[in-house]
Amino acid sequence: MRWRRVLVAVSAGAVLVVAGCSSGSPAPGPTGSSPSRTGPSTSASAVAPEGGYVNLGDSFSAGTGVTPTVDDSPVFCLRSQRNFAHVLAEGLGRPVVDVSCGGADTTDFTRSQFYGVAPQLDAVKADTRLVTLMIGGNDSDVYAGAIRACSDVAAADPTGSPCQAANGSRFTDIVTGRTGPDVTAALRAVHERAPQARVIVVGYPWLLPPSGGCYPTMRVAAGDVPYLRDLQSTLNATIADAARETGTTFVDMSRVSEGHDACSGEADRWVEPQVGARTTVPVHPNAAGQRAIADQVRAVLG
Repeated sequence: MRWRRVLVAVSAGAVLVVAGCSSGSPAPGPTGSSPSRTGPSTSASAVAPEGGYVNLGDSFSAGTGVTPTVDDSPVFCLRSQRNFAHVLAEGLGRPVVDVSCGGADTTDFTRSQFYGVAPQLDAVKADTRLVTLMIGGNDSDVYAGAIRACSDVAAADPTGSPCQAANGSRFTDIVTGRTGPDVTAALRAVHERAPQARVIVVGYPWLLPPSGGCYPTMRVAAGDVPYLRDLQSTLNATIADAARETGTTFVDMSRVSEGHDACSGEADRWVEPQVGARTTVPVHPNAAGQRAIADQVRAVLG
C-alpha cells in the first residue's frame, strides 16, 4: 500500500496501514543496521552464514508501528529498531543491512519507493550470505485492499458476510494470478544478485482467528472472518510455492501464531487490532510478534 493511504488507514475506520506493529507471550518452538536496544534472549546455537546479512520487505518486515524507529532510516519507511531482523541480528552477534520499508511491494525491489530511497535489491551484494524478507501482502493492493473493503461494509451486517457477498473470489484470484508470479520473480532476483546467500522468506502471522472475530475491535463482520482467513492462507501458500520454486527457505508463521491474532487478549496477541492498538500502527505485529518471527527464523538457521 502506498504512503498516500497511510493517514486514511490509521483513522478511526482504519484497516491495514502498510503491510507488512508491546509485549506478549514468547513464541513457541518451530512447526529472526544496528542491534535492537531491547532484544530478547537468543539461542547461542543459532548460526548464520558468514558474510553480509540483508533484510528486505514490507511493513511487517520493517516492524512498522513498533517504536523506536531506526535513527537514520527514511521517515516514511517506519523501520523499527525492534523488528525481527534487528532481534535476529543481535542474537547472531552480527550487523544487518535493513532496507525494509512500510508499504513496499515487489516492484520496490527494482525501483525507488520514495524519493531518496534506493531500490531494495541495491542492498543485496555478491558477498551477501543471508537475506530475510516478508513481501507480497501489498502487491496489487490485494490483501490490504481486502481488509479495507471488508471493514467498509462490516457495519451494515456485522454478523453476516457482506464482504464475501460483494467480492467472491476476486481477491484470491489476484493472489494466485498476480502475487504468486511477482513474488517468484522477486525471490529469483535476490538469488541472482547473491547466488551464495541463504534466502529466507517469512509468511504472515494470523491477523484474525478462525471464526467469530471481535467486531468492532477488528471491523470485520463475523461471517467475513473465515473469508479473510482463507485469503491469508492463500497468500501464505502462494508465497510458500514461490519459495519452493526458487530454492528459498519458507518460514511458516501459521501454526505458531494461532491464538495470537488481533482478537486475542493483550497478553497473548502478536498483532494489534484496529481499535485499541498499543502500537502506533494497527493491524501489524507488535514487539512480541516481531520477536516471535525472529524465533522462527533463528530456528531454521539451526
